[in-house]
Amino acid sequence: MEEELKCPVCGSLFREPIILPCSHNVCLPCARTIAVQTPDGEQHLPHGGAASGPGGGGGDHADKLSLYSETDSGYGSYTPSLKSPNGVRVLPMVPAPPGSSAAAARGAACSSLASSSSAITCPQCHRSASLDHRGLRGFRRNRLLEAIVQRHQQARGAQAAAAPALATCQLCDRTPPAPAAALCEQCDVLYCAACQLKCHPSRGPFAKHRLVQPSPGGASSGAGATGGGAARKFPTCPEHELENYSMYCAGCRTPVCYLCLEEGRHSQHEVKPLGAMWKQHKAQLSQALNGVSDKAKEAKEFLVQLKNILQQIQENGLDYEACLVAQCDALVEALTRQKAKLLTKVTKEREHKLKMVWDQINHCTLKLRQSTGLMEYCLEVIKENDPAGFLQISDALIKRVQVSQEQWVKGALEPKVSAEFDLTLDSEPLLQAIHQLDFIQMKLPPGPLLQLEKCCTRNNSVTLAWRLPPFTHSPVDGYILELDDGDGGQFREVYVGKETLCTIDGLHFNSTYNARVKAFSSSGVGPYSKTVVLQTSDVAWFTFDPNSGHRDIILSNDNQTATCSSYDDRVVLGTAAFSKGVHYWELHVDRYDNHPDPAFGVARASVVKDMMLGKDDKAWAMYVDNNRSWFMHCNSHTNRTEGGVCKGATVGVLLDLTQHTLTFFINGQQQGPTAFSHVDGVFMPALSLNRNVQVTLHTGLDVPTHLGRPKLAAN
Repeated sequence: MEEELKCPVCGSLFREPIILPCSHNVCLPCARTIAVQTPDGEQHLPHGGAASGPGGGGGDHADKLSLYSETDSGYGSYTPSLKSPNGVRVLPMVPAPPGSSAAAARGAACSSLASSSSAITCPQCHRSASLDHRGLRGFRRNRLLEAIVQRHQQARGAQAAAAPALATCQLCDRTPPAPAAALCEQCDVLYCAACQLKCHPSRGPFAKHRLVQPSPGGASSGAGATGGGAARKFPTCPEHELENYSMYCAGCRTPVCYLCLEEGRHSQHEVKPLGAMWKQHKAQLSQALNGVSDKAKEAKEFLVQLKNILQQIQENGLDYEACLVAQCDALVEALTRQKAKLLTKVTKEREHKLKMVWDQINHCTLKLRQSTGLMEYCLEVIKENDPAGFLQISDALIKRVQVSQEQWVKGALEPKVSAEFDLTLDSEPLLQAIHQLDFIQMKLPPGPLLQLEKCCTRNNSVTLAWRLPPFTHSPVDGYILELDDGDGGQFREVYVGKETLCTIDGLHFNSTYNARVKAFSSSGVGPYSKTVVLQTSDVAWFTFDPNSGHRDIILSNDNQTATCSSYDDRVVLGTAAFSKGVHYWELHVDRYDNHPDPAFGVARASVVKDMMLGKDDKAWAMYVDNNRSWFMHCNSHTNRTEGGVCKGATVGVLLDLTQHTLTFFINGQQQGPTAFSHVDGVFMPALSLNRNVQVTLHTGLDVPTHLGRPKLAAN
């Protein structure tokens, strides 16, 4: 967390931190050094904390923020400046008049900034903001951060008091090391007098580093320490210095006092209670921290995984080296030179894997340290009971936490290399082939991984997807997908090819299928994947098939309503095909004119489409008029039954392929005995009608219990 508490300019703990318009913080003394005077002709908008006072513009003008990049500002042509160790432009100190104090010199600098047109560039995001007539005093003081720094210094002092051992130099070669004479706050290293002169001279890039006297145990006293017993002073309104904050301006996203609402530039803005907004922003920050905390936990587990991979790489590398040495030693002297080449190849492979893993460890450790530091700092901020101070920085913290969480992109916590070495040495070549001896790939393809999130069922079809395991280097020529019969029977091949996504149609409804896949290459067939269990739909959902119907058939209502443009009977089939199970669907008669004879039933896919259903040997149907119905197959009329259809009637079709029966119902009443006995094969719902009839199909229905058991035909 200490990195969050250090000024980006001086590198020390914050002293009198102020909040810049970009939400970053900087020490007030450091802000004096990086503020830059601009030419009189240069126009800048005042920063967000400016008020419309004497010499200022209107309220709308005061709300504007002058933020722009350093390259656009033209500061390079202004007052010459130095640079801090962090690359921040530093204004040369104003020389104090003879006989004046340092405090007077600082006051002169502030007066110079306030009286002239000046601007300040954020040392972190490099965005600039102009100063108003109040100069740096117009920026809000971050007392919340100041309190956290003070508490951190007190905790560090307590640790130092608990370890009274004399601090020693960390760079001495002698034993024991010499006592430390200085501590560099930027380097965080203790130096004795000799090592300081040798390793940390007061010139060059070290000239701006701050050296302090080390406390017992090596802890620094800190340049920004303040009295631990001093009561905290809550911030007051910069526009009305005697008033405390009492409300929160939602438009400007800043705390305000009651005078700002009555007579200031916030009088027409939407305001909310300070306490309520404090609690709301705390809740948002806490919620954002939960995501970062989860990622930090995953990162720690990932580091453990990477370290285990390091150990496995070391062990596997040593195993491969030992195997290689044993094989090469068994050969004659002609193999000696080749053995050295192979050892080098294994070593390079191991070093490459180690380097990849170490790079990933270092990268992940850095991100984890940054996230942990930000978490600790945010938790300390949440502990504070200063609503106004919290709201001054909450927006920026919430954005930082969200950005920190977004850094853990998908795949960032997955190892980039495998601990396995895909190297196999063939030790049986002939002597004349020694110079061509090299590692060859003889491994079978690994078992594919089924992607369960992409595997699904729809009606009586299943879709399966799979992929190879990560870090697979064995070549794959294709895959073999196997499926059982839906009844626990033997597996059979249903697909062979290179694709990794396959859909199998025409399966049984209400059946449980087991599927598995394996890969093959020139080396052979690999092992099976795990078996996935897929359940097809309990009931059939289907529509009329526009591709299989006669061209005179007219479909509407998403292919659920059918009529015909011809006075002759025309056939249309459904999109489902049945070969097993019990299925029920209904057809509602929407229009019935001039007493036509529509036919309802099932048919083979090759049924004749330009005559009434049931006149050929490919269909089984009930045709019906307004008074009676008949069962028809092969143009044979049987089982005449009283009872016809009219507009509004409902015809039910019950197909039981377990009992090999086909039963018809009109408005719930069975029409004649059951037909269709002892027929096997694949059947599709079918309908024939002419232009005097319009019906609507209803599917996905369970067999209604009120229909009872169908009456069978007499033998």
